[in-house]
Amino acid sequence: MPAALELRNVTKRFGEKVAVDDLSLTIAEGDFVGLLGRNGAGKSTTIKMATGLLEVTSGSISVLGLDLATQSLAARRLMGVMPEDMALLELLTGPQYLRFVGRMYGLDDAVIDRRAQELFDTLDLRPGARTLVTDYSFGMKKKLALCSAILHAPRLVFLDEPFEGIDAVTNRTIKDILSSLQQRGVTVVLTSHILEVVERLCPRIAIIDEGKLKAWGTHDELGRGAGTLEALFVGLVGGPQKGSLSWL
Repeated sequence: MPAALELRNVTKRFGEKVAVDDLSLTIAEGDFVGLLGRNGAGKSTTIKMATGLLEVTSGSISVLGLDLATQSLAARRLMGVMPEDMALLELLTGPQYLRFVGRMYGLDDAVIDRRAQELFDTLDLRPGARTLVTDYSFGMKKKLALCSAILHAPRLVFLDEPFEGIDAVTNRTIKDILSSLQQRGVTVVLTSHILEVVERLCPRIAIIDEGKLKAWGTHDELGRGAGTLEALFVGLVGGPQKGSLSWL
């Protein structure tokens, strides 16, 4: 069985800056992976390369046995992506936007509308019939972005900061949806700065710092013992600089 996602010696440079540095990582089908790192560590760049939004400088990526460089369209049909900036078409209504997304994946309008309504009901997303996405709140946009990522029943889902700006009730609903996806064998790769969420949700953890893979494995394999994921993360990437504010 091919891996859901395989990165082999992947490097990404922006001029002189090395954003991702010789990264190799294999994620099996059905894995639920928390991808962690500080701001600017290379997480979002890695996801953009894995989803075909950025070309690698060197190395190769395969998705469910498909080479992303030569079989990009076929590979991307198997993915669902929720980028951190959401990238929504904001001059459409929510249902219109999901119609657009569903048609790109070859779904019939009846199927799109049925799934969209079920998603809206589950996530308690109830905009006015003529309300444009640009007038949605930040949290509503997050919900819509999640809907578009899973509407077509993908086999591999990337979620970049899905819990940012989400209320506690919806937070729980999203967790239940993600757990259901994993139980059905869908591979989920999730980034979040909320380490407690990752610790509870994700059986496998990958930690990136300065574009390099610092740790990869299950909680037990990473040897945390009685420590927290936060303690492991800070120990690997370095804690805050010592010092104090002059006026406190």
